[in-house]
Amino acid sequence: MNRQGIDGTVSAPVEPKHGARRSPQPSPRGRGEREGPGPQGWEGEGQAQALAPVMADKRLCVGVVTGAHGVRGAVRIKSFTAEPEDVASYGPVEDERGQRHFALQLIGEAKGVVVARIPGVDDRDKAEAMRGTRLYLLRAALPPTDEDEFYHADLIGLAVCLGDGTPVGTVRAVHDFGAGDTLEIERPIGQPVMVPFTRAVVPVVDIAGGRLVIDPPPGLLAAVPEDQAEAEAVSESAA
Repeated sequence: MNRQGIDGTVSAPVEPKHGARRSPQPSPRGRGEREGPGPQGWEGEGQAQALAPVMADKRLCVGVVTGAHGVRGAVRIKSFTAEPEDVASYGPVEDERGQRHFALQLIGEAKGVVVARIPGVDDRDKAEAMRGTRLYLLRAALPPTDEDEFYHADLIGLAVCLGDGTPVGTVRAVHDFGAGDTLEIERPIGQPVMVPFTRAVVPVVDIAGGRLVIDPPPGLLAAVPEDQAEAEAVSESAA
């Protein structure tokens, strides 16, 4: 994808974007209708060097064991990677606590899942005991993205602001509805807003700084109706 993203501990798909990539697999950011270098600071943005210190310890959830398959210890895994088989492509995975590590050996596919063997899991009872185990991978284990590509997990959680520094909200999710990637931005007040993930609309992606800058078309960030804002403020106060 363009300006892609990963599922990381936020359980999102793994591949990059500006694409964005969802968990293991980046997506590129689209160019949109406007061309040009964009706001100062975009070109070069120091993406490669910035990712290492920021993401070195970040973990991504790449799948979950959904149960046993057969009677010889095989397990069924719901993969969160863009290509299901990639759940086993980046080295050993670990459980949620990071205490157990598993070298997955894929042996087949079933409806909506991949089938794998795990060393030490050699009968159905042991395989069933794995049910619900979430499988994690260190962000650093993923291949580097190309220029202007990002993993979903790197985008989710970024603060969003306008070019003048005005806060807008936080990236809550990355969607692909078929016409390019779209960022879902959660705002302090009002409904979330959907923003095309293109250079024209999202000219700056600063992973190291934990933010991205948007240049929305007129009307995209519609003002929250006054009565709605008041209602939400009262609701928050009551809580």
